[in-house]
Amino acid sequence: MAREKLLSSESHGVEEEQYNLSLRPTRLDQCIGATHILEKIRIALTAARQRSEPMEHVLLHGPPGLGKTTIAHVIANELGTNIRTTSGPALARPGDLMGILTNLERCDVLFIDEIHRLPIAVEEFLYPAMEEFKVDFTVDSGTHARSINIPLKPFTLIGATTRAGMISAPMRTRFGLLEHLDYWNENDLFERVARSAAMLSVSYDHEALELIARRSRGTPRIANRLLRRVRDYAQVRSNGKLTVAVVEQALKLEGVDHLGLDDLDRKFLRTLIDTYRGGPAGIETLAATLGEARDTLEDVVEPFLLRIGLLARTRQGRIATRAAYEHLGLKFVEKQIPENAGPTLFNGQE
Repeated sequence: MAREKLLSSESHGVEEEQYNLSLRPTRLDQCIGATHILEKIRIALTAARQRSEPMEHVLLHGPPGLGKTTIAHVIANELGTNIRTTSGPALARPGDLMGILTNLERCDVLFIDEIHRLPIAVEEFLYPAMEEFKVDFTVDSGTHARSINIPLKPFTLIGATTRAGMISAPMRTRFGLLEHLDYWNENDLFERVARSAAMLSVSYDHEALELIARRSRGTPRIANRLLRRVRDYAQVRSNGKLTVAVVEQALKLEGVDHLGLDDLDRKFLRTLIDTYRGGPAGIETLAATLGEARDTLEDVVEPFLLRIGLLARTRQGRIATRAAYEHLGLKFVEKQIPENAGPTLFNGQE
């Protein structure tokens, strides 16, 4: 079983989702970040309300933990309607979706997380539902099979995905709004953490929350998670107030350094440098050496290291950059890699 990674942008389960739900904004005016996206959604919402019609279908894509689910709930609240939530893996066959669609009221919101994982049969079943608000449902089989045309009440479909490239072209064209959510800047993260701290009745110094925001890897879900850990530490080891010293001590205990790297991130870089002389090394080789699943390294560890320039990916494999050596306090040795060097066993597996 993979270890729980504190700085992973993936959800850690039902308990964390309930915690985040209590801190989630309910109206557009309370939302932070992605100003241009929120403005486009505001215009679409206002137009839909004025015409008494459902809002256009919306596709939200981007890295996990940036607020796609939050925006879906905010849209439903702004429309004054109900929201039904499900996920791509939960819809194995058209019949799984049929009960949800027929129970939607006018202008309700259907939110499908991980929509890129919808089976082809379910995706094609959705097409007439999205375009004409009707579905053709087949009953029986063989010579007794017949198709029943069932009308639906107009609704808004909101899809969320971390892999927009896996959305088929026919599905993509049926969304009216396609928006990409990017990582948050430190100012927006500070505002998010300050709002969460106020809702949790946590006393804090301005600089302490800036420290949390700076180490949250541009992800509000991680910011709320760190706030939760720091709040517990301050309550047990201090007087409950978040100061710079308390936050530093709490994050040091969690293994989070000033760049936002944790123990697994540093172990990944150190293994690449010490064992494989800085690379290139294939991901399968690194996964075997670290005793971690390849998916964990590719989806959780590597994206942030690549984004801040501590890691590079080449045809031959992963390479630690000069910044990675400096961050770990190691001496950097310039390496020349032949441009025509072919992949070797494992090292060619990027």
